[in-house]
Amino acid sequence: MASIQKQMEHHQRSKSFTADTAGKVEKSASVFKRWGRKHPFIRYGLPMISLTVFGAVGLGHLLQGSKDIAKVKDDQEWEIIETKKALSRAGPVDAYKPKKISLEEELKALQEKVDINIYEYKRIPRPTEGKSSNN
Repeated sequence: MASIQKQMEHHQRSKSFTADTAGKVEKSASVFKRWGRKHPFIRYGLPMISLTVFGAVGLGHLLQGSKDIAKVKDDQEWEIIETKKALSRAGPVDAYKPKKISLEEELKALQEKVDINIYEYKRIPRPTEGKSSNN
């Protein structure tokens, strides 16, 4: 009999406890609803802006990480190529040696190829002449 009474008391306490918490939840929900009606920026604008800012920061970190990984892989590949084929990023090692050419020599070579004194006159039609001939 005593165990039944204890169970009944426990059941009543739990009912009163859930009723109290339900009342508190309803009150806090109504407070937040009122708060959202009075200040719509806090309800809609602030979450949107924070999502945008934090998303941009997060994407920036992700992109920077992928760039770093790509750079490390590229450097490793070049190290392998350099050791196997004796290449550098500029080309084969000691393969390209430019000639010592002066500007005067280049000018003389160009003048030998092209003669600027031989030319032909070609008349360019005016825009009005082209229209009158079509009519």
